[in-house]
Amino acid sequence: MKNDQMLKIRTAEGLLRGNLEQGVFVFRGIPYAAPPTGHLRWRAPKPVQPWEGERDATLWGNASWQSREYCMAVGGGDPGVFSEDCLYLNVWTPEVDPSRPLPVMVWIHGGGFAIGAGGLAPYVGLPLASRGVVIVTLNYRLGHMGFFAHPALDKEYQDGEVVNNFALLDQMAALQWVQRNISSFGGDSRNVTIFGESSGARSVLSLFASPLSAGLFHKGIAQSAYTLPDIPRETALETGTKLAKHFNLENATAEQLRALPADAFWPLDRSLANGPVAISGDHVLPEPMLSVFNHVRQHKLPLMIGSNSDEASVLSYFGVDPAKVIEQVRQTQHIGLRLKLIRMLYDGVWDDSELGRQVARDMTFTTMGYVAALSQHRNGVPAWRYYFDYVSENARDLYPNGTWHGNEIPYTLNTLDALATQMADRPFTENDRAFAHKVSEYWLNFARDASVFSHQLKGEIVWPAWQPYADNVMRFGEKGEAALKLEKRFMRRRTQLFRLLMKKMVRLRK
Repeated sequence: MKNDQMLKIRTAEGLLRGNLEQGVFVFRGIPYAAPPTGHLRWRAPKPVQPWEGERDATLWGNASWQSREYCMAVGGGDPGVFSEDCLYLNVWTPEVDPSRPLPVMVWIHGGGFAIGAGGLAPYVGLPLASRGVVIVTLNYRLGHMGFFAHPALDKEYQDGEVVNNFALLDQMAALQWVQRNISSFGGDSRNVTIFGESSGARSVLSLFASPLSAGLFHKGIAQSAYTLPDIPRETALETGTKLAKHFNLENATAEQLRALPADAFWPLDRSLANGPVAISGDHVLPEPMLSVFNHVRQHKLPLMIGSNSDEASVLSYFGVDPAKVIEQVRQTQHIGLRLKLIRMLYDGVWDDSELGRQVARDMTFTTMGYVAALSQHRNGVPAWRYYFDYVSENARDLYPNGTWHGNEIPYTLNTLDALATQMADRPFTENDRAFAHKVSEYWLNFARDASVFSHQLKGEIVWPAWQPYADNVMRFGEKGEAALKLEKRFMRRRTQLFRLLMKKMVRLRK
């Protein structure tokens, strides 16, 4: 029987007190690393100082500095209090003393590595936790605090040990916390799934590619990961030097950089920032993530990966203008063959703007699923590909081109009810809820059962692991309507072509 005593959990760092909400235990604002402030700014996360007595774990922890207005507009809501002291996580568990340890799912939020927080309404862990898993969400360093390079900071490291991807190290520190403590919350430290969307999905793939993350998790789900190349360290160093000059620090020292106010960075022009990708070439990510997958060097772990039908809805954030994609093709093609080939692959789409929208979607998002699945197959570990094309019944007039970037999240996390206030003008229907339950069951079954030996996932339709010839992709929705079906050789020719072209045509636009 659930009682008040169960609201207290002893972790390796100290005693926590949480809440009981709708039959699920909730612990918020748990510190998983020391505050990365002062001399710890732009350093790997350090251990938490243990505390005496009981720590309140009923309030969200601080979020990293960011644009509140932008996060509320496109990031899922109000991220709460901002601080450089932002390394906190949240746990939802249905049982703290189950008869058998429960699967663990760790959500890494998206937002272009510039906005977001683990406590936003779309990411609430209660709905999935109530179905028999432990859910963890986390905050991590964003923007310049999360990804930064400068020659003065390089001097603090020995050769080959320079760190620039502090956000990725934060995520690893959260996973180390899970390994230390999740058993106290009823979770199985030997069955940890990391999952995320957009830059959260890129984080998942980067953790698959980083040699430092080995053993911290056991499988991953990447929702709408993009093919944009990681930023070379040399470029990040140039950007860091420009940033220092912006603050009148011509020959900046590490001490001067760390003395700059934490809230001075996020409003800066994008030309002075890194992202929305990681930095390649440091100790955390020695090789670009795409190179690791192309050379089949990622961790040998199961992966689910997919994207949405109208990902072009977000490309303006990445500086990609869909209307200019076809113009770019014309400029780079040889004797007109490439554009003719692309038009053949999009039979019946003649308008340059619409063609550009679909090409941009497939080159930047859909192809990432094919690239990752092919690499998984070559690595001898299973992958599952999906394509999300469902639109809530009361909002179909708003999304004529399909599912926008991020709109699948309340279905995969089953958080439609948590968004009731935000969606008051376009309320979710019972059919929407039924579809969310079906979709999220696949996510849960992946977390429960997927292993390196799996050949299929359970669900309303049995979902076989991806194979190159069949190229089975699970469609969640079709033309906005509810549907579950396997589609063979999904966009096969397009993804094969774009896999070859994306190095030349997918670029960041500053």
